[in-house]
Amino acid sequence: MKVKGLRWFIIGLIFLATVINYIDRSALSIMWGNENVEGSISKSLGLTKNDYSLILNIFMVAYALGQLFSGKLFDKVGTRIGYVISIGVWGLSSFMHSTVRGLFSIAFFRSTLGLSEAGNWPGGVKSNAEWFPIKERAIAQGLFNAGASIGSVIAPPFIATLFVAFGWRTTFMVVGSFGILWIIPWLLINKAGPRKHPWITKEEQDYISSGQSVADQNATEETKGLSLTEILSHKESWAIVVGRFFLEPIWWLFVGWMPIYLFDVYGFNVKEVGMFAWVPYVGAALGSISGGYVSGKIISKTNSINKGRKVTILIGGVIMLAGLIATVLFADSAEVFVSIVFIVLFGFQFAIGNVQTLPSDLFSGKSVGSLAGLGGMIGVFSVIIMNFLVPIIAEVSYTPVFIAIAIFVPLGVGAIYFFAKDIKSVE
Repeated sequence: MKVKGLRWFIIGLIFLATVINYIDRSALSIMWGNENVEGSISKSLGLTKNDYSLILNIFMVAYALGQLFSGKLFDKVGTRIGYVISIGVWGLSSFMHSTVRGLFSIAFFRSTLGLSEAGNWPGGVKSNAEWFPIKERAIAQGLFNAGASIGSVIAPPFIATLFVAFGWRTTFMVVGSFGILWIIPWLLINKAGPRKHPWITKEEQDYISSGQSVADQNATEETKGLSLTEILSHKESWAIVVGRFFLEPIWWLFVGWMPIYLFDVYGFNVKEVGMFAWVPYVGAALGSISGGYVSGKIISKTNSINKGRKVTILIGGVIMLAGLIATVLFADSAEVFVSIVFIVLFGFQFAIGNVQTLPSDLFSGKSVGSLAGLGGMIGVFSVIIMNFLVPIIAEVSYTPVFIAIAIFVPLGVGAIYFFAKDIKSVE
């Protein structure tokens, strides 16, 4: 049996895994509430906003380490088995949130969730490098990243509905089951890479191979990846490391704190958060796909990876910066706030898919996952710092937080232009 366009089935499954990833990670913040929200996690377990900040950072520390370790894991065992391990552990971890009794137990399962969920990103980047020619990688990454946005769109109303009907413990059981079930179609469809898959057509096999770099074409399963020291000896690698350090907090501020912001500033309950919090992620989904499409078009017309990536990242940066400034100047109601965040997250995803594609533009084979994981880990470190500061600053106002991440935008985009003078294979 031969399947036309097999690569799109593979990225479709990774898209679905990413949707599940974001439903699982969003559940805690949506059902957290505060002492005034009946049946919420915080009220049920007697936990505070400072406890939430601690739990969030425990997740982020585990997530940072998971980015690095899973990058190496995927390079070692491959994307097929790497995903089975990653999503299997995170599905079980999410399910086990239903059993928690206090701060220690919820922190423990949050850490195992962070360690395992992190694998989705190095795994996705590595899979795209294997299955897509260079000119299609940004659109593949955009579709993959759109899963995060769609998951964030689905999560608030879906989780709020389950919460109202069954409570937070049953909700964790339901969402935790999705990842474990996903493994079945993954193993059935993703039998091997594009060079050996029994279902791939010769035309698609040639199309993928001819559109990859010479280093990609020459890479084999026996090809040894570079060490992190060797990877970082190339100045271009620092574009990813420094760029993601400054850009990651923009996304994570809204993922981790937007429901809490709506609870605190506008007095929302869980049902109201479910009605509002999904809207900005529609913008994120549109940005993911648009950024990949625009980048691919520029590369096709100019035959320049450098122009395609940099122009798209710059456009996304300008949109992000304008939106973050607007949150300070114009967000005087919940409706206006979520509309502005719609623009911010559109710009973020328009740019970040291209940033995340850079490891596969610069390196090949078993070095791609390692650099992608390292970049993700460093990006999370700045998020951890932000998570410690937000509850302290928010006692007075959230405005300084929005100002700080607005400043991060030109720093992140500028780092990519500074360190990667010409984006192309360094091998």
